[in-house]
This record gives sequence, C-alpha cells and structure tokens, in this order.
Amino acid sequence: MQARMQNPAMVLSGAMKPIQEIFKAVHSGGVDGETLELVHLRISQINGCSACVDAGAKTARKAGVNDDKLATVAAWRETPYFTDEERAALELAEAATRLADRPDAVNDEIWDRAAAYFDEKQLAAIILMIGVTNLFNRLNATTRQIAGAWG
Repeated sequence: MQARMQNPAMVLSGAMKPIQEIFKAVHSGGVDGETLELVHLRISQINGCSACVDAGAKTARKAGVNDDKLATVAAWRETPYFTDEERAALELAEAATRLADRPDAVNDEIWDRAAAYFDEKQLAAIILMIGVTNLFNRLNATTRQIAGAWG
C-alpha cells in the first residue's frame, strides 16, 4: 500500500498550525481526555480512515483508555464498559458524523442526552473534536495515508 500523496495539511504551508490550535482548544474544554479519544476513534472507524484508527487507538491507550473499551468501541451500545457520559459523547459523535444518513441526524434526544452530561464549553470541545476528526479522516482516506506511517 502506498499513499497517493502527502497529507494535504502538510503540503499547504500554514494549514497544519491552525488545525493543531483547534486540537489545543479541544483539550482545554474540560472534557476527559479518554472521552475525547474515544470520540476520535469511533468517528475514524465509521469513516474507514485506517491511519486515524491506528493513531487513535495509540493515543487513546496513552490517554488511559483500557483494552476492553478499545476492543469494543465500535459496539459501545452493547457493552458494559462505557460510562453514561462516554455513551452520550459517542452517540453525538456518530450522529454528527452521519449527517446524511437521516433527516435531523442530531435530533433533540441525542442533543439532550449529551447536554445532560456536558456543559456548553464541553459540548463545544466535543463538537470541535468531531469536526476536526472528520476533517482528518477525509484528508487521510482520500489520499490513502498509511496506518502507522506517522509514528
């Protein structure tokens, strides 16, 4: 397997720095690092971004996510390993990633469950994580970035 090109955010001068600033902002939003990494990993699984799934599993492990959660994040609804807060974040992440799958993808029920656990600043962090993860998934999957190539 070979990448089609370097990641576009690395090719265009000045593109990576603002993305890194978004990641910094996300991590200053008061959401547990494990939750943010689970959100990143689940979105990357949905989008089929092998580079992000690989990197996401590694960063999740570094953030303290245990092997049970890592092994079952794709089936989080059917496993006992996730907290209610993590479930709300994962549900929001899935809905916001799959916007075209149904009308009103992020309906009031999904939003209200997330808002029951996270304040506005935390919701902003989760939503930004969802957005930046989807951005990287699209860049990496389109250009066929190789899992493990970034370390």
